[in-house]
Amino acid sequence: MDKLPFRYIIPVLLYALVAIAGLWEPARWSLWILVPALLVAVWDFSQEKHTLRRNYPLIARIRWIMEDLRPFAQSYVVEGDLEGRPFSHQARALVYARAKGDLDSHPMGTELDVYSDEYEWVGHSIAPSSAAPEEWRVTVGEKTCAKPYSSSLLNISAMSFGSLSGRAIEALNAGAKEGNFAHNTGEGSISKYHRKPGGDLIWELGSGYFGARAKDGRFDPDQFKENASSDQVKMIELKLSQGAKPGHGGVLPGAKVTKEIAEARGVPVGETVTSPAAHPEFATPIEMLEFVTRLRELSGGIPVGIKLCVGLPHEIFAVGKAMLETGMHPDFITVDGAEGGTGAAPLELSNSVGMPLREGQIFVRNMLVGTGLRDKVKIATSGKIHSGAQMAKSFALGADWCNAARPFMFSLGCVQSMNCHKGTCPTGIATQEEWRQRGLIVEDKAPRVARFQRQTLHSLREITIAMGLDNPWDMKPLDMRERINGARSDAFDKIYYFAEAGVLLDKPSSTPLARHWEAARADSFRRHA
Repeated sequence: MDKLPFRYIIPVLLYALVAIAGLWEPARWSLWILVPALLVAVWDFSQEKHTLRRNYPLIARIRWIMEDLRPFAQSYVVEGDLEGRPFSHQARALVYARAKGDLDSHPMGTELDVYSDEYEWVGHSIAPSSAAPEEWRVTVGEKTCAKPYSSSLLNISAMSFGSLSGRAIEALNAGAKEGNFAHNTGEGSISKYHRKPGGDLIWELGSGYFGARAKDGRFDPDQFKENASSDQVKMIELKLSQGAKPGHGGVLPGAKVTKEIAEARGVPVGETVTSPAAHPEFATPIEMLEFVTRLRELSGGIPVGIKLCVGLPHEIFAVGKAMLETGMHPDFITVDGAEGGTGAAPLELSNSVGMPLREGQIFVRNMLVGTGLRDKVKIATSGKIHSGAQMAKSFALGADWCNAARPFMFSLGCVQSMNCHKGTCPTGIATQEEWRQRGLIVEDKAPRVARFQRQTLHSLREITIAMGLDNPWDMKPLDMRERINGARSDAFDKIYYFAEAGVLLDKPSSTPLARHWEAARADSFRRHA
């Protein structure tokens, strides 16, 4: 007689237990557990879609339970303070502490291995600065705009309503209002949750032109003008690409286009809408600058910039050549690092496409400095910037201000459960399900958003003072050091190339940028030999 297959054991065993419980009075209470378990086991035993459940009824479900619990167990049980991705436990704990107003100091010195490549540092001075102001701001568009904007040095980076919940958006904007800094709408445009608190907005305009979209998906200047005329809208950011999925468009299925999302994006309820990979309104660097200039004029003189994750370096220099040829330029360039991203993105693009923030920022800085255009265009950076130290590193490489996305999510209570793409966020931040949002109280979270931003800027100020500088824009690449190996380190300007002013105009062949400069043309984004 053949052995009884293992797959029969669980249903048979459960059936026997149910029978015993039914006959033995003291055990009858267990029928409430055993009967449902038996039904599940029989269902698993007979279904034909899942091999494990068919071969190992009931107990195979432990696999899916552990799969669901894995991110939490990994984060709270397995990982050390310096482990965990995309943000370590230590980084998240710092944001939580600052958002709540708790103690944010650290005992017993650094836990980093200072002789490994995980340690890099800014140089402090024997004579720290004693007269640093309490706050710095940067004026954007002062030479080109009728309505220049005085920006904070740390703003909320692009996160759309639809990716984030209405309550999360409202809390972020209320925090921005309280802290006097700006909130980027993301390409999902301006929703009622952005408008209600009245905080400053950077309206991000992607290739779907949401909020300024005609029926055929093209740009609608009348809609744009109407939305841009709001007193809340302080700057316009034309999104060319983003760090999480550079060069990738998107499709918003009709089932997700609710009444509220349709209202914000200016699309029909329940209708699938697309964001093409490339902008339909321009195809060359010159045409892009013409579109930027048009947006500035339609908005009544609001600063207009572009946002991109750097991919092909010659394209950055093509934009520089177009600026030189036409005299037109954006008011700012936001450099998004490949390490950025808050929502859903194809894994291959997140892991293998796009330039990290540091290298991308240096390319943009070199283009502007090398063409003599640096005084006309501001640089903003975003990509895992969660602390004053991270901000200082960006300023040393030429940033004028910084943006952060996920750290502001942490300030709302995000626990990095990695469910953003599923819409099942347990903290009510990255979901549209009303019951999940119930726990996110706007009045409680908004002050945390403002407090985190304020404390992070305070940290930047302390670093600036320690370096003996008058302001963070005085930070230079030579003030930062990076490990080459366990025995050697060097300053950033000895490791990376930093162009001198006007060198691309005078002696481009003398620079490591020569091949990118030669491959660039103002009338095309294509590489030319």
